[in-house]
Amino acid sequence: MAEPGPGDKEEAAPAPKKRRLAAGERYVPPPRKLSAGVSFGAVHFAETSYYFEGGLRKVRPYYFDFRTYCKGRWVGRSLLHVFSTEFRAQPLDYYRAAARAGRLRLNEEPVRDLEIVLKNNDFLRNTVHRHEPPVTAQPIQILVEDDEVVVVDKPSSLPVHPCGRFRHNTVIFILGKEHDLKELHTIHRLDRMTSGVLMFAKTAEVSKRIDEQVRERQLEKEYVCRVVGEFPEHEVVCEEPILVVSYKVGVCRVDPKGKFCKTIFQRLSYNGKTSVVKCLPRTGRTHQIRVHLQYLGHPIVNDPIYNMEAWGPDRGKGGKIDKTDEELLKALVEEHRSKQSLDILGLLEEDLNSSAENKDSGNLGDCTKSAQANPINENSCPAKDTKDPERDAKDPERNDIAACPLNSDPSLETLEKNKELGSCENQDGQTGEERSEEKDPLCVECKITRRDPSPKELVMYLHALRYKGAEFEYCSKMPEWAMEDWEE
Repeated sequence: MAEPGPGDKEEAAPAPKKRRLAAGERYVPPPRKLSAGVSFGAVHFAETSYYFEGGLRKVRPYYFDFRTYCKGRWVGRSLLHVFSTEFRAQPLDYYRAAARAGRLRLNEEPVRDLEIVLKNNDFLRNTVHRHEPPVTAQPIQILVEDDEVVVVDKPSSLPVHPCGRFRHNTVIFILGKEHDLKELHTIHRLDRMTSGVLMFAKTAEVSKRIDEQVRERQLEKEYVCRVVGEFPEHEVVCEEPILVVSYKVGVCRVDPKGKFCKTIFQRLSYNGKTSVVKCLPRTGRTHQIRVHLQYLGHPIVNDPIYNMEAWGPDRGKGGKIDKTDEELLKALVEEHRSKQSLDILGLLEEDLNSSAENKDSGNLGDCTKSAQANPINENSCPAKDTKDPERDAKDPERNDIAACPLNSDPSLETLEKNKELGSCENQDGQTGEERSEEKDPLCVECKITRRDPSPKELVMYLHALRYKGAEFEYCSKMPEWAMEDWEE
């Protein structure tokens, strides 16, 4: 069952006739009707605030409610069993403590006994203390704003819309909170680590019109990147098919069983060590540009996935890996773990101990669906790679994988502020260090000190330079790292 969304309003359902309950039988109220809202609004933006430190934008921790109706596979199982099999990122003692603290509610009544057996239409609410990863402090530059569209230059490290562990540290929330731009419709998406031109429509009509151009592949897209080595001077066309290896870690590779792809590459400059390359994707597969460059033996210089030693001495050139998919994933995770950079993959240590690879849990997939286009599915993350050619045509570097939190079921990810527990009040000040706040006694994150990424680690040398449609053309400036005389 689809979870409630950011603007949903609960309406009272017609009162059904109550049947008599058998002795000891628990009453379950009928499901509430939900009216989809339009977008995120002031109440969502006021949940918490930002502060800036060390070149990073940070979010003050805040309380959220995860809500869901009982899934079919949970019926007849105890709440304790569901937590122990599908939400293993937290120990059972945590859920017991959360129940004692009144943070677990079943049909809006506090859960006193985790052995309670779930029934169809049970409504669960789990209040948690939310911590978001930091992103770059680089501001979002507005390139164009008129009656129809808002076009921005997205910094690297920022997700487009709420998904996974990100909510306030997203383009949608920053535009709403700092630029008063609300009710925007996502037209296309960029991967979290990809910077550049990002378009939003102001109305559903404009969104539909441009989306039709995207679906018909009438949208010309031009990217620029900096790659390892001396890229050939002549035009290079790569048409190798791409297969998703893991939704959990977020890895793809060239494989004959993959989907058809086509990318045209043209070298712009070479400084003796690295090359600046223009990329013209003709299809829109996940990580298409990055995977094709790796296959050609010229991965993006600082690509945190496709330019790693885990791929072997040739780093995946020509599709040569000499590892099984499982061995590859393990090597990638271990390499980032040794560098204390799992967060660059969107992973926490706890995620690796969770049951995220259970396809039934729906933890693994596409987080690209716009919360504005379909607010009910704000964090909809289907477990399988959907066979949707229209979605595939959207964008070759979109944020399709490893965006959902791997320690939770996305159906539990429609979040609303818990005002009674909101110790992290909104602050007027947007700069300065984090204010002293009481630690949440149940929050694991409050007890952990994590290494902050450096601003440099949050930049990948891949940039969406230009988007051109039938009636528009939007461009951003060439990044500093793409200049011909640039040296690292």
